[in-house]
Amino acid sequence: MPATLKLSVLDQSAAVTGQSEAMAIRQTLALARHAEALGYHRFWVSEHHSHPSIVGSAPEVLMAAIAATTSRIRIGSAGVMLPHYAPLKVAEQFRVLEALAPGRIDLGVGRAPGSDMRTARLLRQSPQSSSDDFPLQVCELQAWVSGIDLPEGHPGYGVTANPTGPTSPTLWMLGSSDYGAQLAAHFGLPYAFAYFITDGQGASQALDLYRRLYRPSVLHPTPQAVLCVWALAADTEAEARYYFSSRERWKIDRNKGAIGPLPSPQEVAARPYSAAEQLQADQLHASALVGSGAQVAARLRALAELFEVDELVVITWTHDPAAQRRLYEILAHEFF
Repeated sequence: MPATLKLSVLDQSAAVTGQSEAMAIRQTLALARHAEALGYHRFWVSEHHSHPSIVGSAPEVLMAAIAATTSRIRIGSAGVMLPHYAPLKVAEQFRVLEALAPGRIDLGVGRAPGSDMRTARLLRQSPQSSSDDFPLQVCELQAWVSGIDLPEGHPGYGVTANPTGPTSPTLWMLGSSDYGAQLAAHFGLPYAFAYFITDGQGASQALDLYRRLYRPSVLHPTPQAVLCVWALAADTEAEARYYFSSRERWKIDRNKGAIGPLPSPQEVAARPYSAAEQLQADQLHASALVGSGAQVAARLRALAELFEVDELVVITWTHDPAAQRRLYEILAHEFF
Protein backbone atom coordinates (compact mmCIF):
# COMPACT_ATOMS: atom_id res chain seq x y z
CA MET A 1 0.00 0.00 0.00
CA PRO A 2 1.30 3.53 -0.76
CA ALA A 3 2.49 5.65 2.13
CA THR A 4 -0.37 8.09 1.47
CA LEU A 5 -3.72 6.72 0.39
CA LYS A 6 -5.97 9.30 -1.27
CA LEU A 7 -9.69 9.20 -0.58
CA SER A 8 -12.41 10.55 -2.84
CA VAL A 9 -16.22 10.60 -2.81
CA LEU A 10 -18.86 9.26 -5.17
CA ASP A 11 -22.41 10.45 -4.52
CA GLN A 12 -25.50 9.18 -6.37
CA SER A 13 -28.16 11.55 -5.01
CA ALA A 14 -30.11 8.66 -3.50
CA ALA A 15 -33.83 9.18 -2.95
CA VAL A 16 -35.04 8.52 0.60
CA THR A 17 -38.52 8.10 2.02
CA GLY A 18 -40.18 11.22 3.40
CA GLN A 19 -38.02 13.62 1.40
CA SER A 20 -38.37 15.22 -2.01
CA GLU A 21 -36.08 14.19 -4.86
CA ALA A 22 -35.11 17.84 -5.26
CA MET A 23 -33.74 17.76 -1.72
CA ALA A 24 -31.55 14.77 -2.65
CA ILE A 25 -29.90 16.91 -5.32
CA ARG A 26 -29.37 19.82 -2.93
CA GLN A 27 -27.86 17.48 -0.35
CA THR A 28 -25.34 16.32 -2.95
CA LEU A 29 -24.23 19.95 -3.28
CA ALA A 30 -23.91 20.26 0.48
CA LEU A 31 -21.93 17.03 0.67
CA ALA A 32 -19.50 18.26 -2.00
CA ARG A 33 -18.72 21.35 0.06
CA HIS A 34 -18.32 19.18 3.15
CA ALA A 35 -15.96 16.80 1.35
CA GLU A 36 -13.80 19.69 0.17
CA ALA A 37 -13.57 21.12 3.69
CA LEU A 38 -12.51 17.70 5.01
CA GLY A 39 -9.70 17.35 2.45
CA TYR A 40 -11.05 14.74 0.02
CA HIS A 41 -9.32 14.56 -3.36
CA ARG A 42 -12.29 14.23 -5.76
CA PHE A 43 -16.07 14.43 -5.70
CA TRP A 44 -17.81 12.40 -8.40
CA VAL A 45 -21.51 12.22 -9.27
CA SER A 46 -23.32 9.51 -11.21
CA GLU A 47 -25.83 9.36 -14.07
CA HIS A 48 -29.04 7.32 -13.82
CA HIS A 49 -32.36 7.67 -15.63
CA SER A 50 -35.96 6.86 -14.67
CA HIS A 51 -34.61 5.25 -11.50
CA PRO A 52 -36.79 5.32 -8.37
CA SER A 53 -33.78 5.17 -6.04
CA ILE A 54 -31.11 7.29 -7.73
CA VAL A 55 -32.21 10.70 -9.01
CA GLY A 56 -28.93 12.21 -10.27
CA SER A 57 -29.75 12.23 -13.99
CA ALA A 58 -27.53 15.05 -15.31
CA PRO A 59 -24.01 14.98 -13.85
CA GLU A 60 -22.78 17.80 -16.08
CA VAL A 61 -25.42 20.16 -14.63
CA LEU A 62 -24.76 19.06 -11.07
CA MET A 63 -21.01 19.46 -11.59
CA ALA A 64 -21.49 23.07 -12.69
CA ALA A 65 -23.33 23.82 -9.46
CA ILE A 66 -20.61 22.09 -7.42
CA ALA A 67 -17.90 24.00 -9.28
CA ALA A 68 -19.60 27.28 -8.39
CA THR A 69 -19.53 26.53 -4.65
CA THR A 70 -16.12 24.86 -4.26
CA SER A 71 -12.58 25.98 -5.00
CA ARG A 72 -10.13 23.06 -4.65
CA ILE A 73 -11.65 19.59 -4.88
CA ARG A 74 -11.66 17.82 -8.25
CA ILE A 75 -15.17 17.36 -9.66
CA GLY A 76 -16.18 14.53 -11.95
CA SER A 77 -18.77 12.32 -13.54
CA ALA A 78 -18.95 8.66 -12.66
CA GLY A 79 -20.09 8.68 -15.15
CA VAL A 80 -21.51 9.96 -18.39
CA MET A 81 -23.20 7.05 -20.18
CA LEU A 82 -21.61 7.86 -23.51
CA PRO A 83 -23.69 5.63 -25.87
CA HIS A 84 -26.66 7.96 -25.20
CA TYR A 85 -24.93 11.05 -26.56
CA ALA A 86 -22.93 12.65 -29.36
CA PRO A 87 -19.26 12.80 -28.24
CA LEU A 88 -18.87 16.35 -29.55
CA LYS A 89 -21.67 17.63 -27.32
CA VAL A 90 -20.21 15.85 -24.28
CA ALA A 91 -16.80 17.35 -25.05
CA GLU A 92 -18.33 20.83 -25.29
CA GLN A 93 -20.15 20.43 -21.97
CA PHE A 94 -17.00 19.37 -20.19
CA ARG A 95 -14.86 22.04 -21.85
CA VAL A 96 -17.33 24.58 -20.42
CA LEU A 97 -16.96 22.94 -17.01
CA GLU A 98 -13.17 23.11 -17.39
CA ALA A 99 -13.47 26.85 -18.06
CA LEU A 100 -15.49 27.22 -14.86
CA ALA A 101 -13.10 25.14 -12.73
CA PRO A 102 -9.71 24.94 -14.52
CA GLY A 103 -7.67 21.88 -13.66
CA ARG A 104 -10.44 20.33 -11.55
CA ILE A 105 -12.67 18.44 -14.00
CA ASP A 106 -12.81 14.66 -14.46
CA LEU A 107 -14.86 13.21 -17.31
CA GLY A 108 -15.65 9.62 -16.41
CA VAL A 109 -17.47 7.69 -19.14
CA GLY A 110 -19.16 4.32 -19.16
CA ARG A 111 -20.93 2.00 -21.59
CA ALA A 112 -23.79 0.85 -19.32
CA PRO A 113 -27.23 2.38 -19.92
CA GLY A 114 -27.72 3.69 -16.37
CA SER A 115 -31.37 2.77 -16.83
CA ASP A 116 -33.70 0.11 -18.17
CA MET A 117 -33.43 -0.61 -21.88
CA ARG A 118 -36.70 1.15 -22.78
CA THR A 119 -35.44 4.35 -21.17
CA ALA A 120 -32.06 3.86 -22.84
CA ARG A 121 -33.70 3.75 -26.27
CA LEU A 122 -35.42 7.07 -25.54
CA LEU A 123 -32.08 8.65 -24.59
CA ARG A 124 -30.08 7.53 -27.62
CA GLN A 125 -29.09 10.15 -30.18
CA SER A 126 -30.52 7.97 -32.95
CA PRO A 127 -32.36 4.62 -33.13
CA GLN A 128 -29.32 3.12 -34.89
CA SER A 129 -26.80 4.04 -32.17
CA SER A 130 -25.75 1.33 -29.74
CA SER A 131 -23.11 0.45 -27.19
CA ASP A 132 -21.21 -1.25 -30.04
CA ASP A 133 -20.17 2.26 -31.11
CA PHE A 134 -18.58 2.93 -27.72
CA PRO A 135 -14.89 2.49 -28.70
CA LEU A 136 -15.27 4.94 -31.61
CA GLN A 137 -17.11 7.38 -29.35
CA VAL A 138 -14.29 7.23 -26.80
CA CYS A 139 -11.73 7.86 -29.53
CA GLU A 140 -13.63 10.92 -30.75
CA LEU A 141 -14.25 12.21 -27.24
CA GLN A 142 -10.59 11.81 -26.32
CA ALA A 143 -9.58 13.94 -29.30
CA TRP A 144 -12.14 16.70 -28.75
CA VAL A 145 -11.59 16.91 -24.99
CA SER A 146 -7.81 17.14 -25.31
CA GLY A 147 -7.83 19.48 -28.32
CA ILE A 148 -6.14 16.99 -30.68
CA ASP A 149 -7.55 17.06 -34.21
CA LEU A 150 -9.20 13.98 -35.62
CA PRO A 151 -7.54 12.48 -38.74
CA GLU A 152 -8.28 13.79 -42.23
CA GLY A 153 -11.22 11.95 -43.71
CA HIS A 154 -13.05 11.77 -40.39
CA PRO A 155 -16.34 13.76 -40.44
CA GLY A 156 -15.12 15.68 -37.40
CA TYR A 157 -11.78 16.73 -38.88
CA GLY A 158 -11.26 20.45 -38.22
CA VAL A 159 -14.15 20.69 -35.74
CA THR A 160 -13.28 22.16 -32.33
CA ALA A 161 -14.96 21.59 -28.98
CA ASN A 162 -15.14 25.05 -27.43
CA PRO A 163 -14.16 26.72 -25.22
CA THR A 164 -10.51 25.83 -25.63
CA GLY A 165 -7.99 26.72 -22.94
CA PRO A 166 -4.68 25.86 -21.31
CA THR A 167 -6.14 22.93 -19.37
CA SER A 168 -8.40 20.04 -20.33
CA PRO A 169 -10.76 17.71 -18.48
CA THR A 170 -9.19 14.41 -17.50
CA LEU A 171 -10.91 11.54 -19.28
CA TRP A 172 -11.52 8.40 -17.20
CA MET A 173 -12.84 5.00 -18.20
CA LEU A 174 -15.33 3.48 -15.77
CA GLY A 175 -16.09 -0.21 -15.65
CA SER A 176 -17.08 -3.29 -13.72
CA SER A 177 -15.82 -5.90 -16.19
CA ASP A 178 -12.85 -6.82 -18.36
CA TYR A 179 -14.26 -4.82 -21.28
CA GLY A 180 -13.76 -1.39 -19.71
CA ALA A 181 -10.34 -2.38 -18.39
CA GLN A 182 -9.13 -3.42 -21.83
CA LEU A 183 -10.56 -0.31 -23.47
CA ALA A 184 -8.91 1.96 -20.89
CA ALA A 185 -5.61 0.17 -21.50
CA HIS A 186 -5.96 0.51 -25.27
CA PHE A 187 -6.59 4.26 -25.15
CA GLY A 188 -4.09 4.95 -22.36
CA LEU A 189 -6.69 6.28 -19.94
CA PRO A 190 -7.09 6.22 -16.15
CA TYR A 191 -9.47 3.47 -15.03
CA ALA A 192 -12.01 3.32 -12.19
CA PHE A 193 -13.30 -0.14 -11.24
CA ALA A 194 -16.80 -0.19 -9.71
CA TYR A 195 -16.02 -2.57 -6.86
CA PHE A 196 -19.31 -1.65 -5.17
CA ILE A 197 -21.34 -2.93 -8.15
CA THR A 198 -19.69 -6.34 -8.40
CA ASP A 199 -19.00 -6.83 -4.66
CA GLY A 200 -15.40 -7.22 -5.72
CA GLN A 201 -15.96 -10.00 -8.24
CA GLY A 202 -13.71 -9.62 -11.27
CA ALA A 203 -11.67 -6.81 -9.77
CA SER A 204 -8.35 -8.65 -9.74
CA GLN A 205 -8.67 -9.84 -13.31
CA ALA A 206 -9.83 -6.46 -14.64
CA LEU A 207 -7.02 -4.54 -12.95
CA ASP A 208 -4.44 -7.09 -14.06
CA LEU A 209 -5.62 -6.81 -17.67
CA TYR A 210 -5.57 -3.03 -17.46
CA ARG A 211 -2.00 -2.88 -16.20
CA ARG A 212 -0.66 -5.65 -18.40
CA LEU A 213 -2.19 -4.32 -21.64
CA TYR A 214 -1.69 -0.62 -20.92
CA ARG A 215 -0.52 1.46 -23.87
CA PRO A 216 1.14 4.69 -22.62
CA SER A 217 -0.46 7.89 -23.89
CA VAL A 218 0.89 11.43 -23.98
CA LEU A 219 -1.24 12.56 -21.05
CA HIS A 220 -0.98 9.31 -19.08
CA PRO A 221 2.37 7.58 -19.60
CA THR A 222 1.65 5.08 -16.81
CA PRO A 223 -1.56 3.29 -15.75
CA GLN A 224 -3.68 4.90 -13.03
CA ALA A 225 -6.41 2.86 -11.37
CA VAL A 226 -8.83 3.55 -8.53
CA LEU A 227 -11.45 1.41 -6.77
CA CYS A 228 -14.96 2.71 -6.10
CA VAL A 229 -16.06 1.10 -2.81
CA TRP A 230 -19.29 1.16 -0.77
CA ALA A 231 -18.61 1.71 2.95
CA LEU A 232 -20.35 3.02 6.04
CA ALA A 233 -18.63 4.02 9.28
CA ALA A 234 -20.12 5.53 12.42
CA ASP A 235 -18.91 6.32 15.92
CA THR A 236 -19.67 2.75 16.99
CA GLU A 237 -20.14 -0.51 15.12
CA ALA A 238 -23.69 -0.80 16.44
CA GLU A 239 -24.57 2.66 15.13
CA ALA A 240 -23.09 1.83 11.73
CA ARG A 241 -25.14 -1.37 11.56
CA TYR A 242 -28.24 0.63 12.48
CA TYR A 243 -27.77 3.03 9.57
CA PHE A 244 -26.77 0.16 7.25
CA SER A 245 -30.13 -1.51 7.85
CA SER A 246 -31.65 0.91 5.31
CA ARG A 247 -29.29 -0.19 2.55
CA GLU A 248 -29.67 -3.82 3.59
CA ARG A 249 -33.48 -3.70 3.34
CA TRP A 250 -33.24 -1.84 0.03
CA LYS A 251 -30.95 -4.50 -1.49
CA ILE A 252 -33.18 -7.35 -0.32
CA ASP A 253 -36.26 -5.64 -1.78
CA ARG A 254 -34.39 -4.88 -5.02
CA ASN A 255 -33.51 -8.55 -5.40
CA LYS A 256 -37.26 -9.22 -5.47
CA GLY A 257 -37.85 -6.50 -8.10
CA ALA A 258 -39.17 -3.88 -5.66
CA ILE A 259 -37.06 -0.76 -6.16
CA GLY A 260 -37.89 2.48 -4.40
CA PRO A 261 -36.49 5.20 -2.16
CA LEU A 262 -34.17 4.23 0.68
CA PRO A 263 -36.23 3.41 3.79
CA SER A 264 -35.38 4.73 7.23
CA PRO A 265 -34.03 2.39 9.91
CA GLN A 266 -37.34 2.82 11.75
CA GLU A 267 -39.28 1.68 8.68
CA VAL A 268 -36.94 -1.30 8.35
CA ALA A 269 -37.50 -2.29 11.98
CA ALA A 270 -41.26 -2.26 11.39
CA ARG A 271 -40.91 -4.92 8.65
CA PRO A 272 -39.43 -8.08 10.17
CA TYR A 273 -37.47 -10.30 7.79
CA SER A 274 -38.75 -13.65 6.61
CA ALA A 275 -36.43 -16.62 7.08
CA ALA A 276 -35.21 -16.32 3.48
CA GLU A 277 -34.68 -12.57 3.83
CA GLN A 278 -32.78 -13.06 7.08
CA LEU A 279 -30.39 -15.37 5.28
CA GLN A 280 -29.74 -12.66 2.69
CA ALA A 281 -29.27 -10.10 5.46
CA ASP A 282 -26.70 -12.30 7.17
CA GLN A 283 -24.78 -12.63 3.90
CA LEU A 284 -24.84 -8.85 3.41
CA HIS A 285 -23.61 -8.36 6.97
CA ALA A 286 -20.69 -10.68 6.38
CA SER A 287 -19.40 -8.86 3.29
CA ALA A 288 -20.31 -5.21 3.93
CA LEU A 289 -17.64 -2.63 4.77
CA VAL A 290 -19.57 -1.40 7.80
CA GLY A 291 -18.37 -0.64 11.33
CA SER A 292 -16.47 1.81 13.45
CA GLY A 293 -13.98 4.18 11.87
CA ALA A 294 -11.02 2.00 12.80
CA GLN A 295 -12.72 -1.15 11.47
CA VAL A 296 -13.68 0.40 8.12
CA ALA A 297 -10.32 2.17 7.71
CA ALA A 298 -8.46 -1.11 8.25
CA ARG A 299 -10.53 -2.85 5.58
CA LEU A 300 -10.08 0.02 3.14
CA ARG A 301 -6.32 -0.05 3.63
CA ALA A 302 -6.33 -3.81 3.08
CA LEU A 303 -8.26 -3.37 -0.18
CA ALA A 304 -5.84 -0.70 -1.39
CA GLU A 305 -2.91 -2.98 -0.63
CA LEU A 306 -4.54 -6.03 -2.23
CA PHE A 307 -5.33 -4.22 -5.48
CA GLU A 308 -2.25 -1.98 -5.45
CA VAL A 309 -4.12 1.29 -5.78
CA ASP A 310 -3.24 4.62 -4.20
CA GLU A 311 -6.78 6.01 -4.25
CA LEU A 312 -10.20 4.78 -3.15
CA VAL A 313 -13.48 6.44 -4.06
CA VAL A 314 -15.99 5.89 -1.25
CA ILE A 315 -19.76 5.81 -1.76
CA THR A 316 -22.42 5.41 0.90
CA TRP A 317 -26.18 5.69 1.29
CA THR A 318 -27.88 6.69 4.52
CA HIS A 319 -31.44 7.83 5.15
CA ASP A 320 -30.17 10.58 7.43
CA PRO A 321 -27.79 12.99 5.62
CA ALA A 322 -26.08 13.73 8.94
CA ALA A 323 -24.98 10.08 9.14
CA GLN A 324 -23.58 10.30 5.61
CA ARG A 325 -21.62 13.43 6.45
CA ARG A 326 -20.39 11.77 9.65
CA LEU A 327 -18.99 8.81 7.66
CA TYR A 328 -16.75 11.13 5.67
CA GLU A 329 -15.68 12.99 8.82
CA ILE A 330 -14.69 9.70 10.47
CA LEU A 331 -12.70 8.51 7.44
CA ALA A 332 -11.00 11.88 7.14
CA HIS A 333 -9.90 11.55 10.76
CA GLU A 334 -8.56 8.05 10.07
CA PHE A 335 -6.66 8.90 6.87
CA PHE A 336 -5.77 12.61 6.71
